[in-house]
Amino acid sequence: MVGDVRRVLVVNTGSSSTKVSLVVDGAVTDRWSSLDVPLPDVDAVAHRFVHGGERLGPVALIDNQVRTALEAAAELAPLHQGRALEVLDMLQSRLPQVPHVACFDSAFHATLPPEAATYALPAEWNERYHIRRYGFHGFSHAWAARRAREWCPGARRVVTCHLGSGASLAAVCDGISVDTTMGFTPLEGLVMATRSGDVDPGLVLWLAEREPDVAAALASRSGLLGLAGTADMREILARDDEQARLARTVYLHRLRKGIAAMAAAMGGIDVCIFTGGVGENAPQIRAGAADGLEFLGISIDPERNQRAVPDEEISASGARVRTLVVAAQEDRQIAEDVRLFFQR
Repeated sequence: MVGDVRRVLVVNTGSSSTKVSLVVDGAVTDRWSSLDVPLPDVDAVAHRFVHGGERLGPVALIDNQVRTALEAAAELAPLHQGRALEVLDMLQSRLPQVPHVACFDSAFHATLPPEAATYALPAEWNERYHIRRYGFHGFSHAWAARRAREWCPGARRVVTCHLGSGASLAAVCDGISVDTTMGFTPLEGLVMATRSGDVDPGLVLWLAEREPDVAAALASRSGLLGLAGTADMREILARDDEQARLARTVYLHRLRKGIAAMAAAMGGIDVCIFTGGVGENAPQIRAGAADGLEFLGISIDPERNQRAVPDEEISASGARVRTLVVAAQEDRQIAEDVRLFFQR
């Protein structure tokens, strides 16, 4: 190991973009939206990968064996993994003297208990294909839960709501993920910008006999886009037509139901956190999610919610559950994981 790692270049490769951050001593000093920049001197390069499968994680020094495993996991996240490997190759050629590590978005949820991780499928399928609920958005959930512990000492049961283009919830008890809404792939769970979220598997089988390329439609033509004709939540919130209203109500119905389910997985809730682009910037969504969850102790102050900017509390006075808006800081969480990895 290289010892003290102070300067980490964090590379977050999505399906269509690459974001780069320089994290020095735990603080982000620079951010870029592409790799067409002079690269700084760093102690390590951290590559975010959506999927590590069952055998990798949470952080792995990239060698030939790990590279092979990353390629094998590409079929589980085809929109992201292949592009992340291309970026890895490019940066290894530009920074050959620096250790490169893979950090896995699914690793935070490796702690799911069997009852939360297991699908009720034939046992031989689960074993042969390593089928389980993996979960995603791990770095965002981990950071949000960490902020909850800092902000609300003694709070044990936290529901983290990562609401962005992709969206998922996690039940985090004593800092450990015990349930989440995404599963074997990022398609499961909430309604998202272009992803369907939960769909009856019988319906998928029925559609597969009648429609071409159902998989692509569920991933890229469904969700808000399918319901309202746009994947942009800001536009949906600004519109008042029937399609936009339906998209909002379906989105919020699934969100409220999901928050209650995460609370049930822990026997209650102490803190609810909203993060991600929608979670941080859409007070109407936060208000709509809280509406109807008073039985759990969730209640937010309308004025605090309307003016809130991360990081800020929006709980109503006397609410049993504290509700927070937290800025997503996946790059800082990744850098911290890498620092600890090299200190082992």
